Formats: sequence, structure tokens, C-alpha cells
Amino acid sequence: MSGPVARIDLDALRHNLSRARRAAPNSRIMAVVKADAYGHGAVEVARALAEADALAVARVEEGVALRRAGITARVIVLEGILSPAELPFAIDAGLEPVVHHAGQIDVLRSGLSRSARGLRCWLKLDSGMNRLGFRPEHAEQAAAQLRSVPGVVLYGVMTHLACADVRTNPMTAEQLARFQPVAARLGLPVSIGNSAGILGWPETRSDWVRPGIMLYGATPFVDSSADADDLRPVMTLRTRLIAVRRCPKGEAIGYGGTWRCPEDMPVGVVGAGYGDGYPRHAPNGTAVLVDGCRAPIVGRVSMDMITVDLRGAPRAREGDTVVLWGDGLPVEEVAAAAQTISYELFCRLTRRVRFRYEGAGLRRLD
Repeated sequence: MSGPVARIDLDALRHNLSRARRAAPNSRIMAVVKADAYGHGAVEVARALAEADALAVARVEEGVALRRAGITARVIVLEGILSPAELPFAIDAGLEPVVHHAGQIDVLRSGLSRSARGLRCWLKLDSGMNRLGFRPEHAEQAAAQLRSVPGVVLYGVMTHLACADVRTNPMTAEQLARFQPVAARLGLPVSIGNSAGILGWPETRSDWVRPGIMLYGATPFVDSSADADDLRPVMTLRTRLIAVRRCPKGEAIGYGGTWRCPEDMPVGVVGAGYGDGYPRHAPNGTAVLVDGCRAPIVGRVSMDMITVDLRGAPRAREGDTVVLWGDGLPVEEVAAAAQTISYELFCRLTRRVRFRYEGAGLRRLD
């Protein structure tokens, strides 16, 4: 079969979970599997992360999908319940919604009054990101309102870090100074640290931590690498070299003729493109690996194909394996070349990409 394959190394995933444990040995782990586990496949990833203390998703529908697949772990819904229609599904699935604005308390009060079952909830405080959460000065009032709702068990309090990916940014210390005194007064289990917090900010390793991107083998920092943080790539995106051409000096390559051959040279055609989720705006010079040799992109990325300079891979032949990112080619390098982040590359893969899950005795093509 032709076309890209995303190899998902579940042993690497579990290694990265253990890395989070080593960094925060006194914390419980809430493994973030939102957005289809950052594009890696939420159900398979959730099964592989059985040793996590809980899972976190963004939306109720993501939590319900995990339940329908047989996942029994605790599931926290980071955006909470966003409409009355979602509440019965959250109750039936035993999800734990995060409450971040007053309207959600109203939904819980109204809906739980008609239910024989309750919900364990978390309170979200806005410590400075200005995205979701109650302001610290309103936290105790919100907690009291939640505790007054029959059927609600207020379990924990969390916040989210805006700038922890930059170790020298003072914003993280400012957020902690706003959040921690209020959280202490609430007397609830606390969750602060995301991947960057876990690896770079010891003060954020509280009762619960929430590793996300680090689980998938990419660094959360702008000035580091996965290797430096002892993280292993989970996804390796591979395809094949579908043609090798000899192009004369001066010939233009691809749409728009944006790159011309500086000499007579071999040009390879790689069987992947933006129709598979590879970034169309990846510039000339972005690397791929052709049978283990680095080869830079030349010309524009098209829907189904990428053209590459094979002068550094003179033995390349049709059918050779091409790595677009993963083993041997860090996803951060490709993301930086395309002026984006690894999160986006993982999440943008399309349904044309086949996924192969490997590790711990599992070898299956889905």
C-alpha cells in the first residue's frame, strides 16, 4: 500500500509517562489525551497509559468516546460542560467536569436536581492567562456555590500556565503568586503543572500534574530538545520515495517554479503532501530523511507529493523509506522550519494517513 504511515510507539509513550513520574514523584498524573491524543489516537493511547492516575480531555464528547471504547479510568473534562444537553452524557459516563464560569454552575444546579447521580467537579482559576477560569478574588464564592449544588462533589482546583515554555519568563512566578494562596484557602487538591511545569518549574509539581506534549515525545520548551529532556518520539511519520528524476541545471521544480536546479542533479518525489497533513508552507530546505540520509525540500509542497534534493542521498531509489518526522528527525525541527509548533503537526494529520501501533506485544494496523 502507498501513502504515509504514522508509526505510534507505545513503549516510547510509556517511557515518557515514566519520565513525568520521575520529574514529579509526589504528584498524581493526569495524562492529557485531548484532540485525539494530540493526533496519536485517543483510545489506543488511553489504553497504553493505564498506569496514569487519570486522563484529561477537552470536551464531553471526547470523554464519552473513551467510555464507549471501554476506558474505565477517571476522565477530567478541561473545558467542562458547555450546554445543558451535555450534562446527562457527562453523568452517565462518570466524567469529571472542570467548572470555569458561573453559567456552568447554573447548568449543574438545574440538571442535577433531576438526576439521581452526582458529579465530581474541579474548579478552574484564572491566574493570568485570561482564557478560562474564575478570577482569584471570586474563587471562594464560586467554590461555595459549587458546594451548595446537590450532587456535586468539589474535588480539586487547577490553573493553567501561559508562559512556562520559556524558563526565564517571570509570568510563571507571577501566576503562582496569584494562585497558590487562594488554592491553599480552598483546601482542595491542586493541579498546576503542564509539561513545561513538570520539567522546568518544580513549584508547579503539586498534588496533580497534567503532562501533555511531553507524553508524545516532543519538548514543551522553546529552547530545548526532546533528547535533552529524555523524551522519546512516539510518532514517526513515514512514506515512500515514489520517483527519482534527473533534472538539468536551471530547470524549475514544482508549482510556481519557485526553486531552480543549480546544477544537473537528482530530484526525488516523496509520496506525501498537504492532503496528508504535511505543512504546505514548509519552505525550501526543510529536511526529510531518505533511507536515513537528510534531503532538503525543493519547490512547493503539493497535495500529494513533496520534491526533495537527493544530492546528499546518491543511492536513493524508488521505494526507499522517507521519514517526515520522528525517529532520526525531531518533529521540533520540522515545526520550526514551517514556523509552527509540534502540537499542530501532530494534530493536523488527515484520514489518509494510516496508523500502526507498536510496542509491548501490540502490533496492529488500524
